[in-house]
Amino acid sequence: MTYSVKKIIQCFSIDIAASKAGLLLGKNRNTINRWYGIFRQVIYRHQTVLRDKLLGRVEVDESYFGAKRHRGYHGKLKRGRGTLKQPVFGVFERDGRIYTEIVPDCKRLTLQAVILGKVSIEIESVIYSDSWRGYNSLVDVGYSKHFLVSHGDNEFARDEHCHINSIESFWSFTKRRLAKFNGVSVNFELHLKESKWH
Repeated sequence: MTYSVKKIIQCFSIDIAASKAGLLLGKNRNTINRWYGIFRQVIYRHQTVLRDKLLGRVEVDESYFGAKRHRGYHGKLKRGRGTLKQPVFGVFERDGRIYTEIVPDCKRLTLQAVILGKVSIEIESVIYSDSWRGYNSLVDVGYSKHFLVSHGDNEFARDEHCHINSIESFWSFTKRRLAKFNGVSVNFELHLKESKWH
């Protein structure tokens, strides 16, 4: 591996934008972007190959990504569910891995399908979520331990373990990180997987 590629990897690892990395390393921004694209593809493939299911205490939550304003739209934009933004669903294994998936909506059947595909139905599995109705009936599909926090009632943690603070912190980190790049309109899924790697 050449010295310049090592330097590009260092810039990528500490989240320096391609244009700034180009200035620091005396390289063309397109060259840096090409390398960053290669790194993102490798991370994406690695994250996609992790097929084994999450186990133990897991937090589930949805978040919405996209521009704060939309061209041509002059009304007040809604936050969260019902927004024009892209919904993303996440499963956070406490002291372990995180799984994210871009979903078409946050309806009950959509979210249950992802949870059934990624969270093991074992006696050790404990699911924590907010009280969004999309998480209703998890007990009916085999998850005997499902605990809720009611954000609508200003409840964010209960009994020390009942919270979804970890996955909410991941959403916050990811949004702050993407804001550094003025948002991401192309290759959003690659950037999402990269945020898990960071």
